[in-house]
Amino acid sequence: MATPLKPEGQVVAFIDIGTNAVRLLVVRINPNFSYTVISQEKEVVRLGEEEFKDNILKPEAMERTAHVCKKFAELARTYGATRIIAAGTSAIREAKNRDEFLRKLMNEIGLDVNVISGIDEARLIYLGVSNTLDIGDKKAIFIDLGGGSTEIAIGNQNRVYYVTSLKLGAIRLTTQFIGENWVEPVPGRVYRRMKKHIISNIHDVKAKVRRFGVRTAYGSSGTIINLAEIAGEMFKKNDNDKALCLTRKNLKKLTPILCSLPLEERKNLPGINPYRADLIVAGAAILETLMEEFGLGKINVSNRDLKDGLLVDYLSLFEGFQQLQRAPVRNRSVLHLARSCNSDEKHSETVANLSLQLFDSARRIGLHDLGDYERELLRHSASLHDIGDFLSFNDHHLHSHYIISNSELSGFDQEEKTIIANIARFHRKKLPTLKNLKPTGLDEKSKKTIIILSTFLRLAEKLDRSHCGLVRKAELTKSEEDQMLLTFFAESDCSFEEWSIIQNKQAFYEAFKKELKVCCITTELAQSSQN
Repeated sequence: MATPLKPEGQVVAFIDIGTNAVRLLVVRINPNFSYTVISQEKEVVRLGEEEFKDNILKPEAMERTAHVCKKFAELARTYGATRIIAAGTSAIREAKNRDEFLRKLMNEIGLDVNVISGIDEARLIYLGVSNTLDIGDKKAIFIDLGGGSTEIAIGNQNRVYYVTSLKLGAIRLTTQFIGENWVEPVPGRVYRRMKKHIISNIHDVKAKVRRFGVRTAYGSSGTIINLAEIAGEMFKKNDNDKALCLTRKNLKKLTPILCSLPLEERKNLPGINPYRADLIVAGAAILETLMEEFGLGKINVSNRDLKDGLLVDYLSLFEGFQQLQRAPVRNRSVLHLARSCNSDEKHSETVANLSLQLFDSARRIGLHDLGDYERELLRHSASLHDIGDFLSFNDHHLHSHYIISNSELSGFDQEEKTIIANIARFHRKKLPTLKNLKPTGLDEKSKKTIIILSTFLRLAEKLDRSHCGLVRKAELTKSEEDQMLLTFFAESDCSFEEWSIIQNKQAFYEAFKKELKVCCITTELAQSSQN
């Protein structure tokens, strides 16, 4: 089936049939090359249960997995999916009876599964994770710890330098060293044997990590996420980093605890997923050994995985998406959110340009001392300030605030999202104050930044009140000691914009304690100022 030049609003589903679980991602791909997630599902099936003794998929495991795949395929089709892309990983690719299982999926469900190699799996996971990060040219290692294998990639924002797949997985090592039905504590000698086995299988990868000088790591998969959650519950972090991560120090403290407990007690540990309790020791052994051998102090946790890589790989077939991918991650994620909400891009671009002109001219005359970082946040806020129209024009600034606050804006931390959301929140109606910004939990400096930047956004929005792009240039200059002059240039009559600015003089005064005078210049002068 040939991929069309434009997606035309198609719904596509992606199914990842893993050794431990099956995952579903259903998205609507919009004509503007943004996409909207319709559904995400996951079910633990243990397809690789007892497989690694003889490389035979067991009938019960195949039946469980086929049942879940059928339900996921039906769900995808209910959402209108016209295409289902399914990938099989370690458990399927190593099974001697894989063809039997693949025929079962095709005959009973109509599901055509592509069994991918370990190398391709590592590449796709890298795509899925790196697509949401803002790492630029800095090389990082990407680790995905699955049930049957561990995939590793080394790359930066846009290029992968090395990929490999290791036959080291939580189910595989549990079967090999602990026993899948083992319910007692795991002896220390067994844990040490696992680590020794892992070391003997990672010599080549270790050499690559040293060669590339990698010190930053990102980890995906349920096992890594759950280990980070357990460590976070048991050893409270003392830093201000709100992103989920797992330090080697905390993992080293955690592993003896995991080994010392029988299975039923292990299931009651704070933060643990009980369905992973029997596999978590082997998973911890793999991760601890990799961190030690690679010299990693911590692993940043990502909730993206293979299914997300399948999505990025599919979207990359569209030329429009390829162009979008060339933009920096933060710009790309803002544009993606704006397009997903059908935002008026022309108006948003006009408002963003005017906001930055006001910011720059105000900085030149010493009205504020904010820098390029805050300038960037203002630009992103301007791009997103009207996305609340997607829900309703009435109080759309409140809707914009909610959408931004609760979106997955790749490349931004939670504090930055809070600042951007509140700048958008106060671009109209109620004025921001330190008091009404108290619920944000931000420090005083960030609150004052919101007050200043939302004022520039408010004025810029009023300068394009008609959404016609009449005003192309605006600047602030000193008029008198306690007065500032806002001069803006228009191609034709813009009395509506001028009146709107006058109505918002109070916002300027509250932010800067300066009176604002307004001067609108039209005709040839405005034309020449653009040339």
